[in-house]
Amino acid sequence: MISYKTLGLVNTREMFKKAVKGGYAIPAFNFNNMEQLQAIIMASVETKSPVILQVSKGARNYANQTLLRYMAEGAVEYAKELGCEKPEIVLHLDHGDTFETCKSCIDMGFSSVMIDGSHLPYDENVALTKKVVEYAHQFDVTVEGELGVLAGVEDEVSAEESHYTKPEEVIDFVTKTGCDSLAISIGTSHGAYKFTPEQCTVDPETGRLLPPPLAFDVLAAIEEKLPGFPIVLHGSSSVPQEDVDTINKYGGKMVAAVGIPEEQLRQASKSAVCKINIDSDSRLAMTAAIRKTLAEKPGEFDPRKYLGPARDSMKELYKHKIVNVLGSNDKLDC
Repeated sequence: MISYKTLGLVNTREMFKKAVKGGYAIPAFNFNNMEQLQAIIMASVETKSPVILQVSKGARNYANQTLLRYMAEGAVEYAKELGCEKPEIVLHLDHGDTFETCKSCIDMGFSSVMIDGSHLPYDENVALTKKVVEYAHQFDVTVEGELGVLAGVEDEVSAEESHYTKPEEVIDFVTKTGCDSLAISIGTSHGAYKFTPEQCTVDPETGRLLPPPLAFDVLAAIEEKLPGFPIVLHGSSSVPQEDVDTINKYGGKMVAAVGIPEEQLRQASKSAVCKINIDSDSRLAMTAAIRKTLAEKPGEFDPRKYLGPARDSMKELYKHKIVNVLGSNDKLDC
């Protein structure tokens, strides 16, 4: 058993309490490799923002659980080296699908886990989430549950249709499970292809697809039922069109990639939504930078020469999200 506290990590409890009270959201950035991790830590230190390092089940298998433990510990020390004496960094399991997966992460030093039973019948979701909570709370690890189903694809998570969270269920779910935060469905979606063209409208000036608006009425109803309770939004990448254009310009083929408008995420951040998950945007920034470098320098074969610019691009993306979308900057006494 490895305690996250010995790694210098924190759980989400106080972090979320401050975010709800302050009207901002904590960035939850998924990562798969060293360059993404470096970019996240650099951005969080430069903006003085708390941050959640998210690892999906697939990313954990890709990186190796033992390496992840030391990467997380290294991230804390790296933040200190960059000048932040008291970083607030969470290592979080994104979309854990079984008790065994969540337990394994807790045992290996994760400070927060998500158990996603949203695909199960309601009573089974409650029972599974409660089981994870009871184990996690023994070690002061926080737990995120989920009600409602998001459409789209992200690693092992896949659903063709979304189902909004039912506000009438949230009190019962939180009371019975004891979860520390709740992921809800109000129209966000996983991946870079969040909506079909039929679901969108066309901007007459740019010709680009515009997604349907988020269901803020559902969010308001949930907030009324659970005043002050930490709410989480998954599938919240904005799919920057400049990165999509760059990818396509240099040999890619991304058609009808549409994300969540940043103004809607800004609105959500000022509510009880205190954690917003972003994954696809960093993948796009990384891929765009790599494609551009290799196209302009076709003889290049040193990974540092194309991964370096990709890291820089991701860092700027993370800083933009922190400062201009989530509002979590200047919340640390670095």
